[in-house]
Formats: sequence, C-alpha cells, structure tokens
Amino acid sequence: MFKNIFSSVLHETRDPAMPYTAEHKARTRERIVMAARELFNRHGFEPVSIDQIMARAKLTRGGFYNHFPSKAALYAEAVGSYVDCNPFALRLAQSRRPPPEAPKLARMLIERYLSDEVLEDTDQHCPLYALPSDVVRAGPGPQRAYTAVLRSMAAVLRRALPDCCPDADTRVQLIVTLCVGSMVLARATDDPALSKSVRANARKQALALLAS
Repeated sequence: MFKNIFSSVLHETRDPAMPYTAEHKARTRERIVMAARELFNRHGFEPVSIDQIMARAKLTRGGFYNHFPSKAALYAEAVGSYVDCNPFALRLAQSRRPPPEAPKLARMLIERYLSDEVLEDTDQHCPLYALPSDVVRAGPGPQRAYTAVLRSMAAVLRRALPDCCPDADTRVQLIVTLCVGSMVLARATDDPALSKSVRANARKQALALLAS
C-alpha cells in the first residue's frame, strides 16, 4: 500500500549548499515513519535498529536525527500515524463518494478491522493489537500515541450511537475490546479455523451492540 513511497525515491542532482524544501523533508519523514511502522509491527520495538529503519526507507542513517531525536520518538509517531493511514481510513479517502452516515461508517469499521484482508497484512496491523506490550515498555510518548489511536477508534463508534443512549460509552468500550481482543488472539494462534471463528463471533457481538 505504501511501498510506492519507498520505490519512488528520487536520486536528485542538486547543489549541496541548497537546503531541501519543506515538501521534500515531509516526504522523507513520511518514508521513515512508514518504514518504522512496518518493522515495528513485524519485530517489535527493541529488536529494530535505526539502521534497519533507514535502510528500509532507502535513506542513510545520518539523516535520521534531522527528523527525530530518538527511536522512541519515532516509535510514538509510527504508532500515532495509524489514525490517518490505517486500511479503513485509506479506503474512505480513495472513495469518490461522500462519507457514509455514522452508523454505516461504524459497521464498516468493525467489518474491515476484523477482516481476513487486514489480518493477513502484517505491515498494516493496528498498534492496538500489534504493539501493546512494546508500547508499555517504550515510555510515555508511545503510550500517549497508543491512547490517541484508541480514542480515535472509539470516536467513530460513539458517533454511531444516539446521544440519548444511556450506556453508549460502555457499548463503545465493549466493541473496541471485542475487536482488539479478537485480533490479538487471531494474530497469535496457529489455528486458522480458530482465528476465523474468534473474529466471526466478535464481529457478531460488536454489530449487535451497535444496533441494539
């Protein structure tokens, strides 16, 4: 999905004294974040080095500190980036139709989150189920980013429930727990049938909480 970012690296001939443009710096930063997210999703925080991240982004190590003061700072941004670059948000952004109403949007989120397609795409796994243990060890910055992702998901679900719903917040937390928890189990098990069953049951219960 984001591999075109890495494969389209431009080897420009420029005057060394001429500074990079803000647009170039933003693109470079995005490449670093996307490379980091893929590696962190696959291997966790500790085993991944700055050298590996920069190599995956097709950049030299020396440029890292022009964008981030530390690996932990990059980790926090990589976790937080999921709010804007998750498979659900990207599908909506690519659609030429107006965004659907809130209840339909929430159902789409649940269906997409628990789908086979998302489970099989390790590079794009949500940090809520891919990185919780690492986030705890990585410090306050990554934890704040993790919380922001959690709240972003909850906000989509909350808008689908009427203001007069007395237990709306409880329902939202239950739905998030069903989605994230079932993906933790589905990602970890070596039993494909169990993986599918866990997600199917979570989907059924989450949609019921949304509709009732």
